[in-house]
Amino acid sequence: MTRRKKTRSLADKVQIRTGKRKDFKKWRHDHPDQVTSSTRFTQKKRQQRKLQAARKQARQEDGQPIAIHPDQAGHDDPERKDD
Repeated sequence: MTRRKKTRSLADKVQIRTGKRKDFKKWRHDHPDQVTSSTRFTQKKRQQRKLQAARKQARQEDGQPIAIHPDQAGHDDPERKDD
């Protein structure tokens, strides 16, 4: 009878989903249709995104308007022809 080689980890030998992180990651990868976020988490993230958008909008309204291209209105100047 031949002896089996000893391994340091039993994680690769596990066949069932035992709740260990590696097993759960494998199960999640194999069953993407059964994995969903909780409704509480989804609602929390949606609320956070709304707040973030509102803060961004407020920052944009409070900021000073700057003229990045001040001569954009008169772009048909005869002296700027680059043909």
